[in-house]
Amino acid sequence: MITIYHNPRCGKSRDCVRHFEAENSEIKVVHYLQSPLDREAITTLLQQLNCPALQLVRTKEPIWIANYKGKELSENEIIDALVQHPILMERPVVVKGNKAVIARPLERIVELF
Repeated sequence: MITIYHNPRCGKSRDCVRHFEAENSEIKVVHYLQSPLDREAITTLLQQLNCPALQLVRTKEPIWIANYKGKELSENEIIDALVQHPILMERPVVVKGNKAVIARPLERIVELF
């Protein structure tokens, strides 16, 4: 099973879903803006990504710029920002088993196989 954290307004995210649908892969699409991730889910996702929280943040989002840019934030504070503002999460994020990638560019999904 492949899980895709998806924002349907994002072209890269739509491309990712289409890619797996074209391959007839068994996928679970999570619309994370409608069903936001809680702290535990984000922490697990970061472990699967094997990256610091800041790499999961869309730092060009107006919410980030207005509230967080230039501040020294701990991992927990960044996770709190992601919980409070789901729009800050990079997309698409693809999870297979205990590994995940931020599929930007889409070719990064090969790292899961």
